[in-house]
Amino acid sequence: MKNISISLLLITLVMPFTFAQRELIHAFPSKLGFNEDFINQKVDSIMEMGIDSLAFPGAQVLVAKNDTVIFHKAYGFHTYDKLRPVALNDIYDLASVTKITGPLPALMKLVDEGKLDLDKPFSMYWKPWKNKKDKKDLTLREILAHQAGLVPYIVFLQKVLRKNGTIKKRFVHNSSNKRFEGQVYDGLYINNRFERKMNRIIGRSKVSDEKKYKYSGLSFLIFPSLIEQLTGTDYATYLNENFYRPLGSRTLGFLPKNNNYTNAIVPTEMDTLFRKSLVKGWVHDENASLMGGVSGNAGLFGTADDLAKLMLFYQNYGMVDGQQLISAETVKEFTQVQYPENENRRGLGFDKPLLDNADLTLEEAYPSPLVSPKSFGHSGFTGTFVWADPDNRLTFIFLSNRVYPFRDHRQLYNLNIRTALQNVFYNAQGISDQN
Repeated sequence: MKNISISLLLITLVMPFTFAQRELIHAFPSKLGFNEDFINQKVDSIMEMGIDSLAFPGAQVLVAKNDTVIFHKAYGFHTYDKLRPVALNDIYDLASVTKITGPLPALMKLVDEGKLDLDKPFSMYWKPWKNKKDKKDLTLREILAHQAGLVPYIVFLQKVLRKNGTIKKRFVHNSSNKRFEGQVYDGLYINNRFERKMNRIIGRSKVSDEKKYKYSGLSFLIFPSLIEQLTGTDYATYLNENFYRPLGSRTLGFLPKNNNYTNAIVPTEMDTLFRKSLVKGWVHDENASLMGGVSGNAGLFGTADDLAKLMLFYQNYGMVDGQQLISAETVKEFTQVQYPENENRRGLGFDKPLLDNADLTLEEAYPSPLVSPKSFGHSGFTGTFVWADPDNRLTFIFLSNRVYPFRDHRQLYNLNIRTALQNVFYNAQGISDQN
């Protein structure tokens, strides 16, 4: 392959003094009992196949054993024109990985502090649902485990666009003012009242009478407002102060174009419907976009290194540098399967392995059949994937922009690339170098 950036050295970024100066530890795989040749051969082969099959123009893989990064490589380019190689400190749109790296740590902390109860009606905290017959008794546990019967997704963009594709000016303006403060894109600003409209539509959405696993991202659009209500602090500020700064995750955050990073931001999709250009540095997800780019369902950006710090924090059950930011008891509660009797594999916000994962082939499993039942993570629509395995002390991160140039590129899924890559590292443990 023509472009493979390889580094086992820390990429040092100039951090503001407000962020903890935390550095990831790096070591060669062989130092922790992995077959280095096996890893390089297998991972390079899978990644090259992915690029050749147009699963993504470029991507990167980071793996940590214990608290040590043993592998971090970048492959390919930002786009298929091959003008800009992928670099290890590139910033990615994390898409739905935002759910477990944005609102979820805040919700865990609020549960810790007794400000939220998983088993009381969510309408106790979110008053608009108090008089909704089908929602007033839903618990936060049911909602986070995707067991509540909520509608999977609502396309709010339909409320903003006319049938001919033009934008309704009462909702989106080309310049900002006191009524249009949230920036959706370059030269596009959303009406301040639109989020309330979204919440009303969510409140009116149907709830299934049948309580079974049904993935829904709707509540994650509500969580930022709930977090602000319960903490008295702006959502993004609360995440920075309580998690990203203590972890030293400098690039994790929303609206990266506002932060003047020297890191390159990887583009996502050529949007022909709404923004009419290549989306880069603005959230890909339209619903998060209509919330001004700051949401709980999507909108978070970051580097692999900074994402690894957060996932290692989870893997260590809420502890970093001897400090317990979230109680181990709460993290364990959120990361365990909630409704196995209903054939629901999910934790609270976290995704989990298939219930019979260990008995499945690599092609059938999700994720690798070798992960432990205690492992957890999440995937993102843009082509992102994170997974932590506390039993095996193995953290896996895959970042790509598989939606470039269009979201109908599905080879990443069809070829089972992320599961195959993850499986390599489980197989590489304890293999003799002579094999």
